[in-house]
Amino acid sequence: MTAVKRLSPWIACASILFSVVAVVAGQFGPDPYLDPMNVTISEYAVSDRGGVTEVAMAVLGIGSLALLAGLRSVGAPVKGAPQWLLTVWSGALVVAAVVPTTPIGQDLDLAAQIHRYVSIAAFVSLPAAGALLVPRLASDASWKPVARVVEWVALAGGFGLLAITYVAMPGERVMIGLVERLLLGAEVALLAVLAGWLVRLTWQRSAARAAMAANFPTYHRFIASRS
Repeated sequence: MTAVKRLSPWIACASILFSVVAVVAGQFGPDPYLDPMNVTISEYAVSDRGGVTEVAMAVLGIGSLALLAGLRSVGAPVKGAPQWLLTVWSGALVVAAVVPTTPIGQDLDLAAQIHRYVSIAAFVSLPAAGALLVPRLASDASWKPVARVVEWVALAGGFGLLAITYVAMPGERVMIGLVERLLLGAEVALLAVLAGWLVRLTWQRSAARAAMAANFPTYHRFIASRS
C-alpha cells in the first residue's frame, strides 16, 4: 500500500479534529464583547490576535485535500463533479484563511470581498458534493453503509445554506453567527463521516492483505506436499 493510502485518511481525521478544537478555542480569544450568535466566524477571526481561527481554516482545507486524495486512492466514487466541488471547498478554505475580511464596522476592501466570495464558494460546494455523492455511495458496496448518513448531513447543509441566505439578506443578519456555525458543523460532519469510513476501509484492506501474505507460505507448502 502506498504512502498516500496509508497516511491520507489519518491526516484528514487529524486535521478535522484539530480544526474543530481550534475553532472552539478561538471563540474565547477575541474581544469578550463580541457576541458569537451575531458575529460570523470570519469577523471573529479578525479579532483573534493569535490567528487560531485562520490556522484552523487552513488546516481543514489541507486536510480536505488529503481526504480527497485518500478517497481517490481507494477507488471511492468521487470522480467528476464531486471531486471538483471538494477541491473548490478545500482551496476556498485556504484562500479565506490567508485573505482576511475587514474588522466589524469598516467598509469592505478588495481583500474582504475576495474573502466573502471564496467563503460563499466553500459553503455551497461541500453540501453540493455531498448531495451528488449520495446515489454514488448507495450503489457502491464498500460505501453503501454510510450513504444514508451522508444524505442526512448533506441535507442539513442544504437547509443551512437556505437559512444563512435568508439571514444574510432579508433577515438583516439576525443570529447570523449561530446559523453559520450550525452550517459549518453540518459540513464538518460530512467530512468526518467520509474520513472515518475511509480509515475503516483502509484498515480492513490492510488487514486483508496482511492475512493473505501470512497465509501464502502455508498454502505454498500445502501445494508442495500434495505434489
